[in-house]
Amino acid sequence: MPMPESTSTITPELIEKTMIEALANMGPEPDQITRDAKLEDLEVDSLDLIELLQIAEEKFGVEINPEDAKDVTTVGDALDLMIAHAK
Repeated sequence: MPMPESTSTITPELIEKTMIEALANMGPEPDQITRDAKLEDLEVDSLDLIELLQIAEEKFGVEINPEDAKDVTTVGDALDLMIAHAK
């Protein structure tokens, strides 16, 4: 398992902040990115979601099988999946 970049405590807030920043870098405006926002409405496709999972793995050592993300439809779904795997 990859080691997280930082030895600081991984919190849900840290994961959320990092993933929202990553999403904003993919195109959506930061004010569009809410837990209820649908990834499709943000024009975040399945490849972008895989990229987010890879970012979570690199930053936090969170390993998520892409198959586990097949039912993810909102930003909140993605965050909850990453937070659940971080524990």
